[in-house]
Amino acid sequence: MMKDSVIIYSGGLDSTTLLYEEHPRIALAVTFDYGSNHANREIACARHHCSSLGIEHLVIELGFMSRHFSSSLFSGADAIPDGNYAEENMKSTVVPFRNGIMLSIACGLAESRGLKRVLIANHGGDHAIYPDCRPGFVSAMDRAMKAGTYDGVQLAAPYTNLTKADIVRRGTALGIDYGMTYSCYRGGERHCGTCGTCIERREAFSEAGIPDPTVYDCLNA
Repeated sequence: MMKDSVIIYSGGLDSTTLLYEEHPRIALAVTFDYGSNHANREIACARHHCSSLGIEHLVIELGFMSRHFSSSLFSGADAIPDGNYAEENMKSTVVPFRNGIMLSIACGLAESRGLKRVLIANHGGDHAIYPDCRPGFVSAMDRAMKAGTYDGVQLAAPYTNLTKADIVRRGTALGIDYGMTYSCYRGGERHCGTCGTCIERREAFSEAGIPDPTVYDCLNA
């Protein structure tokens, strides 16, 4: 199978699943370090899985985002609110137009390397809080990428309408070690278990009926 794709790869649960599902077509995985609390832990997981699959892995620094953009992801663990994504306070975790910026860079990488697709692992659970994860954004960005490149680079976002539980089921069927993925917005040695992304992760394994390998501080206090 031809390797024709770049994947935006955080090292989290969703993008790791997509990495394994699409790895025969992935020529390059790119992780963006935009200065979040959890960046170092995600990057370590991303390196592990790319090495296991023999996929080239780039880490690109986007430090200007943490210097100039407003988000609690840049302000330390204490700034991260507890609660479900549907709650109003979770809007503080939004990094403005993050996916738009990362997709633009990944599109440029794809065209530079003669690749045809950019992969991203946004999913249905993101829609409530993140505008740049919603179907309308994905469709618009796909059109912009095709229009703005000579070879018509495409955006593939196959999880856009899936739940995180759906993704866990798919990844478990592939034998992915989810213990080697990281999600917590606080960036601690262990997942806190109470921030929005930790709650979503816990609920996904529960809904999928699959044992959760993650160690949470809130369950081990």
